[in-house]
Amino acid sequence: MSQTNRPRERMLKKGVDALSDAELLAVVLQKGTKKNNVVSLSQKILSKYSLENLQDLGVNQLKSIAGIGEAKALQVLALAEIGKRLNSKRKQKIAVKKPIDVYEHMKENVKNLKQEHFFVLSLDTKNKIIAEKIIAIGTLNAALLHPREIFKEAIKNSANSVIILHNHPSGDPEPSEEDIKITEDIMKAAELIGINVLDHIIIGDTSYWSYKES
Repeated sequence: MSQTNRPRERMLKKGVDALSDAELLAVVLQKGTKKNNVVSLSQKILSKYSLENLQDLGVNQLKSIAGIGEAKALQVLALAEIGKRLNSKRKQKIAVKKPIDVYEHMKENVKNLKQEHFFVLSLDTKNKIIAEKIIAIGTLNAALLHPREIFKEAIKNSANSVIILHNHPSGDPEPSEEDIKITEDIMKAAELIGINVLDHIIIGDTSYWSYKES
């Protein structure tokens, strides 16, 4: 790789904001392999597992990528965990007063996702976000998503209430019949358990849909 294209040199010259996701990961990994320079290796990781999903991976999943051994896998996972913890600390300061607060908070997290991701946001008694968890990936249906997964997260985090949320990669946030059915099933289960589900929000490219507002 030429001197001017090396991630560390670009970072020093142009600043961290100028680097792509792959280049930032390359700075952490430091070295590539005989077949792939470090940026190409980073691109392979991000093409197989998106940046948003790194925190949910294990060592063996990363080692399945040619050129990633145990040491590099641990470097990636340590980086993802730092990001996860920083993100979690920021979210504790965010109080949700209306659905658009959730949209503004989450839109950057989901804008590049190619599949539907279903999130549970756990909130305290002041409606501040204390935890966020992806509990399902893929086209939502009753078989894929079960209320127990939602309430397990709420109980684990000692949440006073939860907000459920997912994205529509198509860009259109309007709910499907299945979206409505799942929401109503979750609401009924919540009444029995005694956990308050504040809303179900669907995020599109530039707008959102809120069960509560609708």
